[in-house]
Amino acid sequence: MYDIGQLFLLPVLLLIAILFLYAFWALGEFCLQAWLRTRHQPASGRGYALIAHAKAHRLQDPEALDVAAHKLLEKARIATRVAPMLGLVATMIPMGPALRSLSDGNLGNVGMSLTIAFSAVILALIAASITFLVVGVRRRWLAEEMVWLNQQQVSA
Repeated sequence: MYDIGQLFLLPVLLLIAILFLYAFWALGEFCLQAWLRTRHQPASGRGYALIAHAKAHRLQDPEALDVAAHKLLEKARIATRVAPMLGLVATMIPMGPALRSLSDGNLGNVGMSLTIAFSAVILALIAASITFLVVGVRRRWLAEEMVWLNQQQVSA
């Protein structure tokens, strides 16, 4: 089991690196969207992802809009939930070699294993924190856009 667990260290670290980069990508998109929302009205669709999606795909049904809103949040929501789990996995995998090195009296390897473990969890938690912020605000924005779209249908 030990050897099987060690096989997952590199893929988990790679996934954490990808999620970390994605978090900053999502933050950049979020900042751009926030800036566009201050400059444009909902009717333009610029900075209003659900409104633009609804116009492009001619969506009017509230259930279809709800599904579209969930789809727009899906990647960031997954990143928010998966990153801490991968951080925990990346913390636990190096603990085996660290404990083995400690029992052998090799403190250099203990330090190296713990450095990997704690660095990985820090990056994973930063990624999760960023995407959590993005998802939280975007969820409210999408709800506001759904209300706006529903009001437009009622008045039409």
